[in-house]
Formats: sequence, structure tokens, C-alpha cells
Amino acid sequence: MALPRDGVPPLTDADIEEFDHLKIQMEDIISATDNFNPTKLIGRGGFGPVYKGELSLLTGPTMVAFKRLDPRLGQGNIEFWKEILMLSDCKHENLVSLLHFSIEGDERVLVYEYASHGSLDHYLSDSSLTWEQRLHICIGVAHSLKYLHDPMKTQQIVLHRDIKSANILLDEQWNAKVSDFGLSKIWPANQTRSYLFSHPVGTQGYCDPLYGETGFLSKESDVYSFGVVLFEVLCGRLCYKHRNAQINGILVHDWKRCYHEKKLDDIILKDLKEQINPDSLITFSTIANQCLNGDRRERPTMDEIVKELEVALEQQNIAYNRNLVEISKLAVPPLSYRSHDELILLLSKGILVDQGKRWLSMNKNKKVHEMISAAECVKGFVFQVTAKISRFSKIFCVSSFDFKVEVRTQFLSTAIPYTINLIFMSGIKNYGIYIPFKYKLEEETDYLMSGVVHQRKDGWLMAELYQFTSYQREHDFKIEFLSDSIAFSQCDIEGIEFRPMEHENLEDKNEVDVKQISTSDADWEQKVWPNYIDLINLSKDYIKWTTKKEHYFLLCKGFLIDNGEDKLE
Repeated sequence: MALPRDGVPPLTDADIEEFDHLKIQMEDIISATDNFNPTKLIGRGGFGPVYKGELSLLTGPTMVAFKRLDPRLGQGNIEFWKEILMLSDCKHENLVSLLHFSIEGDERVLVYEYASHGSLDHYLSDSSLTWEQRLHICIGVAHSLKYLHDPMKTQQIVLHRDIKSANILLDEQWNAKVSDFGLSKIWPANQTRSYLFSHPVGTQGYCDPLYGETGFLSKESDVYSFGVVLFEVLCGRLCYKHRNAQINGILVHDWKRCYHEKKLDDIILKDLKEQINPDSLITFSTIANQCLNGDRRERPTMDEIVKELEVALEQQNIAYNRNLVEISKLAVPPLSYRSHDELILLLSKGILVDQGKRWLSMNKNKKVHEMISAAECVKGFVFQVTAKISRFSKIFCVSSFDFKVEVRTQFLSTAIPYTINLIFMSGIKNYGIYIPFKYKLEEETDYLMSGVVHQRKDGWLMAELYQFTSYQREHDFKIEFLSDSIAFSQCDIEGIEFRPMEHENLEDKNEVDVKQISTSDADWEQKVWPNYIDLINLSKDYIKWTTKKEHYFLLCKGFLIDNGEDKLE
């Protein structure tokens, strides 16, 4: 097909028939979205609102995303068909997949694979998104742009023109999926010169200044936009300031200045600083800065960017592997392994360290679980050799006595949300129900009431006490318990476990729980503030909550805001 002035192939009736196999009835979409019910809304963009819903596909009932065209936002039939054209021709694991579309009257709806974690812009400042995960996401995006810029089999180059963190979706496994091709341009792969467009488009802050000023578009324009995203990932924030829903200042110039003045510490997301290996940081920041070069001839190709980002990941893994080796040297008894994979397997099963006082294990996301033996951290009583299955040689036996734990972590993964859990056994019969026992941090005034107790796969019971973000490997906690309750009548305590929240395995629990419920809060629903979501987002640290009820009890407990200077409750 010939390419007209705007880079969009003219679509004839025959061309449109080519896509008939993707067409579905609008009534199926209306049914799946409950007639575009606001409760199904998951996002908005320059094309229009996006909803989620379940469709019956060849693989069975499947959750998908529906993007509904809103012409008032500036995009229309051309952008609608451009998405269909691009995504039907371009197939890559890091590009969002177009499943169907529907046209009825003025309605235009595109149906995509559902990316359960939403868009990257919502996670830039999230301390639970590790540096390694961020590298994998950036590498995925780079691979997709390399595929678009340098096609192997197709005869067309695709320039996205609107690369930004809001257009990078994340699936259940945190794999990147580039989306939103409504503004993209295409031309033959053998035509390498830039094209002049009189009306440059894109998003302020991400748009290549040369393209914005001159109208000349090239592959390097996407490279610039991707460089901005790389700095966003490193700095943990969007590339612009905003006030009253308006962009109020672009940060890219400040980021470049900090790079050249060797002041990256001033802009890197605080939670990432202790995670990033220095070599990985140098490689990543160098390629990100090169993407923003004012002379587009000095900008790297996507192939070069992929290689450098993979080097940054390798450098990060080398540092991580060194840490694992150092941990393995502390094992009791000593570990024997012949390869890195064997070491990973041993650590995933768990090892004793610190003369048998600590149990360390590693989850599939390479985050450390650390359990401190009760014999090490429970104070004031005599221990006995356990007759039950335990990781440790001794357990602590409680029989209607108060006790205190003093625990110091040594090996936690950094910038990861953790839960503090009591691991114990008692005569409780109904697991998964609320069991009252009282506890508090030493610095707190009031005692808290525990939530639901769950039985783990290893046979022990687990009660979550607190949540916090690990900013370093070592943390100190002193927790006082009152054992005058049903939970601690004849109770055996194995230890205190620090468990990464990102890997809470629901198979270890009988059900999802609502924590810290008391009978005096029976009218909780009338007490929830109307702006409860805005309030929880003020938290200094990552706070996990899943329901309106759970949010109420988190607010009753209180959490830090404004960089920890104030407490909201």
C-alpha cells in the first residue's frame, strides 16, 4: 500500500475486510463491561477510557481490556484504524496484543490482552518495585522498540511517537507491554531519511525537542522519549511537576545536570540507593543520558540500548550473587554446591545461619525470608528441646505468662515491604478465624489485637503483627505480648519471621484476612472517610490493603505521612 502524507496507509473496503476475523459484536462488549459501568473503569488515555471485563475466547473466559474511543479527546477514526493496522502486523512479546475490535454507529472499541498491574507510571515511586524488576521492564521496552525500528521480516519501520511510562503496561509477571499506537507513523524499511511533519505530536516532557521545534521525525525521537522513561525509572517519579492537573515544570534538564555534575544521589529514588550496584548504576545512567543528547546523531540505536541495559542487569546480578555466596558461607552445617543454580536451590529450601539461631530462605523473586529463633529473641523464660518439627533445636513454651521479644534482623532485602509474623503452635482448632491476643511495640502506648491466624504448609501457625519497608538489612524491634488469652494457653513459639509482602503465598493461608478487628468496630463501614483512597496514598511507606474494611483498620492503627514527620490515624 502506498504511504500518503500522514504516514497512514489508505484503507479500502478490501483492506478493512482483511480484519473481519478480529471483529466482535458491540453487545458482547456491553455485556462484559456492564454497559461501560464506572466500576469496570481501569484507566484513561488520549484515546479514551479503558475498562476491564471478561470475554469468552478460544481459551475460555478471559479477562481483557476495552479501550473506548472518545473523539472529544482529539483522536478519531484514523487513530482507531492505525491501532488495528499496527498491532495486527506487529507481533512481539513486549507489545500489547490486540484481540478484537468493534464498530457500531459512532462507537469504536478496541479489545486488548489484560495487563493486570496497569501502567508503569503508577509504580515509579513504589518501593516494592525493585531495581532488578525495573531493569527487566526497561529491557523489555527496549526490545520492543528495537523490533519496531529495525524489522527483520516486515517491510515497514514503526515510530511510536508517544513513548512514556503511562503507555508501558505490566502484566501479572511484571513483563512490559508497550501500548497506544494511535499516534504512530510508518514508512518503508529501506527509506532512512527523516520526514517533515507540520504538526508534531506527543506528550510534553517526553517529546524530542528537535522534533517539537523542527517537525523532523526519526527513530531517534523515540530514543529520546525512552531516555526520559529510563530516568523516570531511576528517579522514581514522572518527568514533570504538576499543579491543578496542569504540567508545571519539566525535570529532564535537572536530571541531565545532576548526571553531568555527578550528583545522581540527589535524584535517585531513596528506596533504590542501597539496592543498586555502582557499576550497574553507571551503565544505566550513561545510556539514559546518551538517549537525551541534543544532537540526534549522538543518540544510541535501540540495539545499542538493549545491549547496555543487559550489561547493567548482569552487573546487578553479579553483585547479588556475591551476596548469596557470602550468606552461604554462614550456613550451619556448611553448604556443598557445584554451581550457582544449585546454590539458589539450596537457599530456596532454607538454611540455618548464625550458629543455628536464624533460618534464611529465598523466594522465587530472590527476596530473603528471615526467621529468628525464639530461643534467640524471646526474653525471660527457660527453653526446652522441642519434640515437634522445627527448624531450630529449641522452642519457647508459654503457659499464661507475659513475654517480650527483642529481635534484630541481619539479612533482609532492601527497599522491600515486609510483614513481621509470630510463628507458633497452640490448641486452636479453627484456623482462619479471629483469635485475640494482645501485643505492642515497646515505644507504643496501647496494645493491639491480632487478626486472623493461619496454618502454614509446614504445620506451624502464623499471625501477622506489623508491616514495614526494609530500608536496610538490619532492623531492631522490641515487641511485648500479653499471654492472658486463648491464643497463648499452652503455646509453643518457634520464632519471629520477616516475610516479603510481595511473595505472600495464599496457599499458606486459608483465606485473605482483614487485620486487627475488634468487636467494638462493628459499625466500621459508617466510619470510613469518603476520601479513604487519597488518605492511604499519603503513606510514607508502601501500605498493602485490599478492601474498604481493611483500609479502615489500617487507619485506626495509623501510619506515617510527609516523610515520616506526621502520623495519620
